[in-house]
Amino acid sequence: MRRYRILYLLLLPELIYFAVFKYIPMFGILIAFKNYNLALGFWDSPWIGFSNFSSFINGVYFWDIMENTILISVYKLLFGFAAPIVLALMLNEVKSNWFKKVVQTITYLPHFVSWVIVYGLMVALLSPGEGLVNLLLKEYGYSPISFLTEPGWIRPIIVSSDLWKEVGWGAILYLAALAGIDPSLYEAARMDGASKARQLWHVTLPGIRNIIIILLVIRLSHILDAGFDQIFMMANTFNQEKADIIDTWVYRQGLERMQIGLATAVGLFKAVIGFILVVAANKAAKKFDGQIW
Repeated sequence: MRRYRILYLLLLPELIYFAVFKYIPMFGILIAFKNYNLALGFWDSPWIGFSNFSSFINGVYFWDIMENTILISVYKLLFGFAAPIVLALMLNEVKSNWFKKVVQTITYLPHFVSWVIVYGLMVALLSPGEGLVNLLLKEYGYSPISFLTEPGWIRPIIVSSDLWKEVGWGAILYLAALAGIDPSLYEAARMDGASKARQLWHVTLPGIRNIIIILLVIRLSHILDAGFDQIFMMANTFNQEKADIIDTWVYRQGLERMQIGLATAVGLFKAVIGFILVVAANKAAKKFDGQIW
């Protein structure tokens, strides 16, 4: 501690941040086991055991909400996890630096655009009246489609818009990992007569395998986080049956109906599921590759 006191001093603000905003608030999970009343306060609200959990699990909307949350999260994982890897591999093969920088900038800029603005763009493109897509459909003799209100369209729109927004940002980590691969490995592979496909399979992918597995473990721990900001903007009365997820349901119960104990119980439920998934995924990763963690 004395030898590296300067480094620990640099680490101190981050430790204080996690203590104040992550660890101390953990005492708030006690609300999940109480009939929380704002007038009575945190300590004096009566204990009700697991009643909040029972109310959620036995609720009429439980299975619909869980289905929407899991399906949207799995779709995002399937399409959104592989896409940054593919983009990074494609950019890594581009020889023109200026073209690579232009493409990378264009693809990661949407990450900084809020979902409010993204939804405004989608309204301009997909609205049934004056949306650009529907104007083109009518131009070619097709009937306009209410993309933003049709339940059958909302999940593809959620997944595709999330992919468009985050694919470039996700590729940054993989590009950094690709830059760390020893060039002599490619030279040796070329001397052995390896094609581009063989170099990709035997040099490039093994070189970024650890990053892929670690990010996959992290994504699995958030499998029940389907994206509150995005779905809160896109869900409406017409498509809610296919778009309503745990987070939006908790928002309505906890803030609109002031059932804070129930909302806290659902948050704890999500955290426990995420913890189980990340531990299981980490054990599987260790068996797959002993170098991980």
